[in-house]
Amino acid sequence: MNKKEDFLSVLYDKIMHIGVHNAFLITVATMFGSHLVLFLIMLLGGIKPLATFNVFSMTVYLFGILLCIYGHVLPVYISILLEVTSYVSVSSYYLGWNNSSFCYMVAIVPVTIYFGANLLGKHYRKIICASLVANFLTIILLYINFSNYIPPYEITNLFLERFLVIFSFFIMVFSSIFYNATYMFDTIEKAEKLRNANKLLSIDVNTDPLTLLLNRRGFKEEISSKNKEHFCIAFIDIDDFKKVNDTYGHDAGDEILRHVTKQITKDMQGCIVSRWGGEEIIIYMPDYDFNAAKAKMEYIRKKIENSAVTFYNNHLKVTITIGLVENDSSKTLDELIKISDNRLYYGKQHGKNVVIDYD
Repeated sequence: MNKKEDFLSVLYDKIMHIGVHNAFLITVATMFGSHLVLFLIMLLGGIKPLATFNVFSMTVYLFGILLCIYGHVLPVYISILLEVTSYVSVSSYYLGWNNSSFCYMVAIVPVTIYFGANLLGKHYRKIICASLVANFLTIILLYINFSNYIPPYEITNLFLERFLVIFSFFIMVFSSIFYNATYMFDTIEKAEKLRNANKLLSIDVNTDPLTLLLNRRGFKEEISSKNKEHFCIAFIDIDDFKKVNDTYGHDAGDEILRHVTKQITKDMQGCIVSRWGGEEIIIYMPDYDFNAAKAKMEYIRKKIENSAVTFYNNHLKVTITIGLVENDSSKTLDELIKISDNRLYYGKQHGKNVVIDYD
């Protein structure tokens, strides 16, 4: 694979990764944009009731965008289904069947399935099926009532009329392509993670399979082979990690762990970084004096504090608390780790998101 192909492949993966983890926000933003276009068509075509309805719809999706940003996705999901059904019904009444608004009912089918499965889970399959049946029956009823119906309004501008029909079909096709592509990439990504996890089971008993760092056993074995007199040890804990797991699920917690450890290892070249257990990370810093080690830990603490993880439309931020100790020839490695752990505990009890380098 040449450099250009490699670049395009990486770019495609990044775009699809962003698309998968922000798919709902993209959906709501697209719905807002669609109604903005429809508002302009109705305004130029003189269909004032539908222009007004599109203003209402845009307001709904503006609130939906805000709710998505703050992680309240389920009410937005319900709003989409209700708003689209309402708009298609009202549009059919004012412009008749031939305005092609039924395309939007078809467009929300993949939305109903894809997001319904993620939000409602396997126990609510009946709700998803019922929504699809209701969608289909709505289309049938609208066709029966408005296929030979003389509507109170008509778009007389031929260009606007044709543009409306083409735009409606475009939204329908775009929805099918986007959600199928998103579903396929999401499935491939999960399958790849599963394959990697299975491979890691047979790699090394000293390696943590989630973060690919050394585990506690691997850390101690690695340190035992070192003969350094000058080193520091930092003990790190992710603040309120249980709250992340309880609020967003363990997959979100795993994503946070990968993010934090990646940020740490990127800046700690030449050091030994290990996942000690749970959300605890330990760093062995050879040839670091105490002041340099403290400055480095402060830099990493601020870096984690100012970064965020995007997990299915949720922008998650965490902080870390660090206990730091310098080697003392009178103490064993286990004693030094215990001191750094105690300092970490003190930091957790006194505000968190700090570096503690004293007893």
